Amino acid sequence: MSRALEGVKVLDLSRVFSGPWAAQMLADFGADVIKVERPGRGDDVRHQGYPMPDRHGEPSRQTSSFVAMNRGKKSLTIDISRPEGQALVRQLAARADIVIENFKAGDLRRYGLDYEALSAVNPRLVYCSITGFGQSGPYSHLPGYDPIFQSMSGLMSVTGVPDGEPGAGPVKAGYSVSDLTAGFYAVAAILAALRHRDQLSGVGQHIDLALLDAQIAAMSHIGMNYLANGQVPARMGSASQITAPFRAFACRDGHLMVAVGNDTQFRAFCTEIGLPALADDARFASNPKRAAAQAELSRLIEPAMLARTVREWNDSLAAVNVPCGPIYTMDQVFEDPQVKHRKVLGSIAHPELGDMPVINNPIHFSRTPIAPGLPPPQLGEHTAAVLRAELGLSDEDIARLQAEGIV
Repeated sequence: MSRALEGVKVLDLSRVFSGPWAAQMLADFGADVIKVERPGRGDDVRHQGYPMPDRHGEPSRQTSSFVAMNRGKKSLTIDISRPEGQALVRQLAARADIVIENFKAGDLRRYGLDYEALSAVNPRLVYCSITGFGQSGPYSHLPGYDPIFQSMSGLMSVTGVPDGEPGAGPVKAGYSVSDLTAGFYAVAAILAALRHRDQLSGVGQHIDLALLDAQIAAMSHIGMNYLANGQVPARMGSASQITAPFRAFACRDGHLMVAVGNDTQFRAFCTEIGLPALADDARFASNPKRAAAQAELSRLIEPAMLARTVREWNDSLAAVNVPCGPIYTMDQVFEDPQVKHRKVLGSIAHPELGDMPVINNPIHFSRTPIAPGLPPPQLGEHTAAVLRAELGLSDEDIARLQAEGIV
């Protein structure tokens, strides 16, 4: 059975997280992705994270961060600082549908690999640039990593323990949320541009995507709360800005996240925890009222929640359709029966690591299923094969390029 993006060629010039994440998703959908890396060192993320165990359980050269972002790709090493290396990239771009890059704004122009240069040799090219601050503006020249965009987007201002409580202060999310959010936006933009090219215009276009813009956009409901009432949102811990009870409660043996979203759920929750009168209390009669009085509401609920274990409360509340869930550690995540049923955790054969665990793409297509593709590549693993198949280079040509350090 064919895959959704079968026949689409992607040239992945990106590094670290945001661009590779987008390219990996396109590979999951069936695109042919060629990852261009620096000879000798490769993508910086090859040197971040924890060593993956090899087939004998010993630390390998592959890192957890790299394998999380790069399955399904072929690795080609090219020194793009050399004119002959630049020429190779231009030749590959001439045959590609998509280029993804996340260099600082203007960097690739020095090498003749910017959108203007590559679209001149391939007008159908969809060229996606992912940067910290975008291609224009007073910050466009600045570098940046995920925590900078978590902070400047306002995300860290609403994440963490509220002022006045022990441990108060801003906290970043526990993963590179800005990088991956930008990667998701990149995939959506690329697919939209492909549709426009193939169905309407016949030509590609340049996508200018900034991590700062993307993270602010992803927080639109928080931003709109501020724009609606002029009040700056505060840190709420695990609680919600707009409804209650919507937070983690301490139970006898841990914490349970409870997310009551409407009046019907609130009444069912109050009845189940043995406090039915709360549902008829005028102070808590609606979501806005409960949000405004949530400190008092939580004070009344907390003692009741300590009476049972997390599992007991989870089962009893779920039985009356109150949204809730235990706060899992990662080892518990992969043991959950729903997670197992959905086959979130999979495996792929790797030449060095053997049967390697992977976290599968969560999308389930009815007609174009996502099948296991190539494992995360070793550095330069496909250099000769790509140059031979894509550009028609001979073994002698490839040997010369390797001897001169161009590939």
